[in-house]
Amino acid sequence: MQTITFITGNQKKADHLSRLIGMSVEHIKLDLDEIQSLSLREVVEHKARQAYDKVQKPVLVEDVALEFEALGRLPGTFIKFFISEISHTDICRLLDGRSRRATGRCGYGYYDADGFTYFEGSLGGQIAENPGGSNWFGWDPLFIPDGYSVTRSELSPEDYDQVYLQIKPIEKVREFLMSR
Repeated sequence: MQTITFITGNQKKADHLSRLIGMSVEHIKLDLDEIQSLSLREVVEHKARQAYDKVQKPVLVEDVALEFEALGRLPGTFIKFFISEISHTDICRLLDGRSRRATGRCGYGYYDADGFTYFEGSLGGQIAENPGGSNWFGWDPLFIPDGYSVTRSELSPEDYDQVYLQIKPIEKVREFLMSR
């Protein structure tokens, strides 16, 4: 099994991934170009190739998308820019009078000397009428996962972890890494 480097500036995210996959994960914060694409796979692959070129050792990268049924695949991979430019409340208002169905997606990309491997998870749900919760990251206060009546931000820690493992393909990544 090779050592991997998770590209993130968030130590807690790296520690959480390490705990979930059951192996030590080094992490490095890198500034990577964000390509403009609605394809989560393309965004992840670009980041993984670029990270590998910079560190010259096996890397793991992650990206997310939040797709609103009423807006096609938008905001999709651009959700982080929506959140940085407009309030969570204004994002909720975008769907007033429209379908609130949404799909959250998470992609991981592994890149080493042998090439690129992609893993994706997804979870259906809906966008809340109004943002909810105080414990949040990114679009957590917007998204109500299928089977729940509250946003990810309002879930108990146990339910949050359960939803986290549905949307993130952690088990696929763990199995792949353990086989290397």
